Amino acid sequence: MQAPMLVLNQNSRRESGRKVQLGNIKAAKTISDVIRTCLGPKAMLKMLMDPMGGIVMTNDGNAILREIQVQHPAAKSMIEISRTQDEEVGDGTTSVIILAGELLKHAEPFLTESMHPTVIIAAYRQALEDAVEILRKDIATPVDTTSHEEMIKIIRSSLATKFMKGWSDLACGIALDAVKCVHMEEKGGHSEIDIKRYAKVEKVPGGSIDESQILDGVMFNKDVTHTGMRRRIENPRILMLDCNLEYKKGESQTNL
Repeated sequence: MQAPMLVLNQNSRRESGRKVQLGNIKAAKTISDVIRTCLGPKAMLKMLMDPMGGIVMTNDGNAILREIQVQHPAAKSMIEISRTQDEEVGDGTTSVIILAGELLKHAEPFLTESMHPTVIIAAYRQALEDAVEILRKDIATPVDTTSHEEMIKIIRSSLATKFMKGWSDLACGIALDAVKCVHMEEKGGHSEIDIKRYAKVEKVPGGSIDESQILDGVMFNKDVTHTGMRRRIENPRILMLDCNLEYKKGESQTNL
């Protein structure tokens, strides 16, 4: 059987073996070190510049890694871990990257001793099962989701390391009320909370953080087109159209 022929770019390099494994670990640790200082109550903010030239200051791991452009496959996988954590859980985007970097760091000595990667992976999976079992039996405590005080404590623990901790009471109340607005009970006692589809953060320039509030309904951020338009209408009648109301000038071609 003839070996397959590979046509590669002139600048491409093909590596294999232990060198690639150690290179992947080095790339993952580099990504972990970028956001290591953003973890904990003494976390520092990172100053980023978005593509439009604006300045963003944040210590959220997912927001920081979103702005990083990398080419290494292992580094891209680390960034994907942070994105998945944000979508599935909504918190812990920094912790999951640092934890992954530490796991790879402690696996490096075993690779240098010629231990097979599958053996290391099997040990990590066994450690995962043991950790989950310990969490369920000895550490985890039941939470009453109908208790306002308990839910506020959980939300506050998530916002304690964020820039909003100065307005913790306001932010926790808004977050809890927003989740209650989009909470839906389905058949079989199953609950669905889809904040990605039904909850939206609308920013209106000119106010302060203390003026933030939750609106149970639909909000459209539109400017007034005439000074005579009313700014407040009680119990309005709303007309919903699927066509434009703008006047379009007809096209005509006339020669004189």
